Amino acid sequence: MSNKIDIILRRERPEDYRAVEELTREAFWNHHVPGCDEHYLLHIMRDADCFIQELDVVAEAGGKIVGNIVYTKAIILDDDDKSHEVISFGPLSVLPQYQGSGIGSALIEFTKNAAKELGHRAILIYGDPLYYSRFGFIAAESFKIATADNMYMPALQALELVPGVLSNIEGRFMEDEIYNVNELAAKAFDRDFAEKELRNDLPSQARFRYLSGIRIGKERPYE
Repeated sequence: MSNKIDIILRRERPEDYRAVEELTREAFWNHHVPGCDEHYLLHIMRDADCFIQELDVVAEAGGKIVGNIVYTKAIILDDDDKSHEVISFGPLSVLPQYQGSGIGSALIEFTKNAAKELGHRAILIYGDPLYYSRFGFIAAESFKIATADNMYMPALQALELVPGVLSNIEGRFMEDEIYNVNELAAKAFDRDFAEKELRNDLPSQARFRYLSGIRIGKERPYE
C-alpha cells in the first residue's frame, strides 16, 4: 500500500490494549530479529513510571486500529553527572498491510507537536537514520551525546523540540530500564498469541544487524 489513507489519531484506551499488542506483534514480527518482544514491552510499559500517558496515541482507519506510538521519559547524563530530561518513543507500530501509507509519519508528527506543547524539550531514539531523518532527527553524535556505554552510534538519533536545548550537553543517553526486556517473560507472554513462523533471513534483519554493529568510541568519529 503506497497511497495515503484517512485516519483518526486519538489516545489509546484500556479497551484497545489487546488489539494494539496484536498489531505491535504483527508490525515487528521477524523485522529486527526472529520473532519479536515489542508487544510484551508495550504490555509492561503502560504501568511503568517512565510511561507518558498523554503521548500514547493510536491511529484508526475505518474504525480499525492500524497504528500506535508510545513515549517514555529518559535522561542525558552529562559528563558532570547532571541529568537532563528528554523523552524517547517506541515501539512505533503500523500493521504491515498499512505500512507505506503515511500512518507512521502522521503518528510521529502529531506526537512531536503534542510533546512540545506538553513542555518536553528533546526526543532521542534508536532507529534507522534513513527513515528518521525525514522528521528532523540527526545523529546524536552531532550534540556529543553517546550511548549509555559511552559509544557513538549512527542509530542513536536526536531531535530538538526547543532549538539549541542540546547544544551544550555532552554526555550519555540513558533509556529507562523498562527496555531491558526479560526474554523468558517475553516468550511466556507470547504464548498467548497465535503461532507464527520464525525467520532470520530478511533484509530488515540484516539492516538491523548492520546498524547495531556500528559502535565507535567517542575519541574518533565513525565514517
